Amino acid sequence: MASIDTLTLPLDQTSAADLAASGLEYARVDADGDGFRPFQRAVARGFLGGESTDDEAENARTTLRTRRLTAVYDRRGVEPEVPVGTIDSWASELTTSPGRTTALWSISAVTVAPTHRRRGIARSMIGGELRTAAAAGFAVAGLTVTEATIYGRWGFSPAAWASDVEIDTGRARWTGPTAPGRLDFVPRDAVVQRLSAVHERVRVQRPGSVPGWDGRWRGVAGLAPGDKSAEKVRAVSYRDADGDETGILVYTIDERDDFSSHDLDVRAIFAVDGEASAALWRFAIEHDLVGRVKAWLQPAVPPVQWMVADRRAVKATLTDHHWLRILDVPGALTARRYAAGLDLVLRVTDPLGFAAGAWRLHVGADGEAEVAAVDGDPAADVELTVGALGSILLGGVRPTELAQTGLVSGAVEALADLDRTFAPESTPLLDIWY
Repeated sequence: MASIDTLTLPLDQTSAADLAASGLEYARVDADGDGFRPFQRAVARGFLGGESTDDEAENARTTLRTRRLTAVYDRRGVEPEVPVGTIDSWASELTTSPGRTTALWSISAVTVAPTHRRRGIARSMIGGELRTAAAAGFAVAGLTVTEATIYGRWGFSPAAWASDVEIDTGRARWTGPTAPGRLDFVPRDAVVQRLSAVHERVRVQRPGSVPGWDGRWRGVAGLAPGDKSAEKVRAVSYRDADGDETGILVYTIDERDDFSSHDLDVRAIFAVDGEASAALWRFAIEHDLVGRVKAWLQPAVPPVQWMVADRRAVKATLTDHHWLRILDVPGALTARRYAAGLDLVLRVTDPLGFAAGAWRLHVGADGEAEVAAVDGDPAADVELTVGALGSILLGGVRPTELAQTGLVSGAVEALADLDRTFAPESTPLLDIWY
């Protein structure tokens, strides 16, 4: 799909009319206009944050200038300029197979004021985003969620999982490989550029990943205004024997009462290959005066578990992280490579209508798919919800597992064929929030 400026897309008129009928106003917000600070205030309230300072607002503005900021207003309120609903969105990319990406309509900052719940605000905002994205030709929308009970009603479903990891360094004892390259501390003013460079190499090889952006990396590096731990942020890079920088670790040390057993909090750890990963994890685990290493958004089964003497010294708490919503079945299913040939008819149920219908999916010996709508009322080999289709898209969950929940149905042979075909080249992971 050609690059598209989402800021030029019109406001969804269905949502505008629905909200107007409830006495509410649906409007775009200009990041450089007077409405930006009230928009930020509403977002902060929604995520239980404090009021932003001028510096913090300006820092956010640099990122949000390129995003579609949309708000819902109750002009009869005490603060008519402060939205009672917020959402922002932008065009991004989703890695679907190693080295392969597709356009992604990314959604963030979804809030509804507690004073205005159950008035259809979230329904109108998210519905408006999906209709706008579909009309613009996006096959997939995505988001990361703080609450897992909200987004299923709009057809979103988890497609990539991640683990929060804690390592007891006293029990772990390194048994993994010894990397032949070198580690060096990174100057603060170089962290953003080097984070971006390594992450870009990593994310295009990992299904479920999306690009980072300057504001995200500035936050990781402790360069964003208001970061109370900024002065504690350190970064270490790994260069292989040829001098290629293939990994970076950004962390802080959180002091505990036991001076010999502090916490090392990983802000980011990105590694292009296993060599760099081993070098950075060993550095963290063997760091002086550290009793516990904590990291977020790691693989579902963290490879570091295989590099220490006591696997149970590594606690991994699994959570759903990247939720996808399919808007165009042919566009989504042809965006990745597959592990085996296949020819069958899928029937997709979608209450919102975007993906509903019967679709013939043919995958050739080369792993490339062809998808076509099937007219009439054909017999389907497999039936599934649009949420289930989003979950299996990247191979993060097996169709046979979802068949046990009733979200997928079909003959045993057809489901086994789907399992084989959708098996991923690499386990999906999203390693940032957006």
